[in-house]
Amino acid sequence: MGDDMKKRTTALAALAPALALALAASPAQAAPTGEIIGYPGPDGLIWIADQAGSSGFVSGGLSERLDTFITFGCADGGSIEVSFRLQEHPDRDPAPFTVDCPGTDPTVVTVPLGTGIHGGFVAWVTASTPTTRWGATVTQPE
Repeated sequence: MGDDMKKRTTALAALAPALALALAASPAQAAPTGEIIGYPGPDGLIWIADQAGSSGFVSGGLSERLDTFITFGCADGGSIEVSFRLQEHPDRDPAPFTVDCPGTDPTVVTVPLGTGIHGGFVAWVTASTPTTRWGATVTQPE
């Protein structure tokens, strides 16, 4: 198993909260074509427009000179619980948080992670039902 795979496996096993951040939840307008979250443009590192049920993602490439934001949205009933892990900065991990998804209009939560973050990250979404839809972006605006 290569070093990258070991890091990913370790990161997935270590989804523990380290730092609680203030969350701002608000209903959002549906993205075009029924997506939960629309395309983030060139500032996006990750874009998951529409996913149903529990799943996650792993990526890298964070630039330490840019602000980092993670956004999750969900719709169609139930809720999602989000865990996020910064592989190089576990002291800045947002605490796991829950987003209620009461209706067809997406509820969206954005968490600012600040600047000075580099390296990889992992996120895991646990949906309360297999039909709960969610989307996510990780952005670093220029």
